[in-house]
Amino acid sequence: MVSTETPVCDFKAPAIDFKLKGVDNKLYTLNECRGENGLLVMFICNHCPYVKAIINRIIRDTKELKLLGINTVAIMSNDQQEYKEDSFENMQKIASDFMFPFPYLLDETQEIAKAYGAVCTPDFFGYNTDLELQYRGRFDESRKDTAPEHVKRDLFEAMSQVARTGSGPKEQIPSMGCSIKWL
Repeated sequence: MVSTETPVCDFKAPAIDFKLKGVDNKLYTLNECRGENGLLVMFICNHCPYVKAIINRIIRDTKELKLLGINTVAIMSNDQQEYKEDSFENMQKIASDFMFPFPYLLDETQEIAKAYGAVCTPDFFGYNTDLELQYRGRFDESRKDTAPEHVKRDLFEAMSQVARTGSGPKEQIPSMGCSIKWL
């Protein structure tokens, strides 16, 4: 496992369209996923300890963001042949077990991860209502272990600001996670 940090936010970069199969076997596009005030695109996977450390907080925060008009979509782009825990069947199981309140999509060709410039799991891309990038930072200070309950909710606070103002914070701390497992 190689730990990787995300690049700094490229403010106003446009969201990349996609058409990917969800764990419910439906096809989803960027426009179908967007919310009234924006969209959070997350690159996650099932086996990554960084994702496992925050999955319950991701669910909590995405539910709260939905109330602010920010929808969320999660995309899994890892090589499923080498990483069996990231198989489509396991994606379905994880989404069901945790009752994901967002679509969980498979990027089988890794084309979408490459188009977005995703580098690790988790990797967060927060867009405003015009689908312009406003956040590319960490979830919170959790790493492979869950941070204490009282820590700053970096992603939630940033996306709440995006919902209110259309702009993300100028200062952002990069996300850190396992490198995407390329084919």
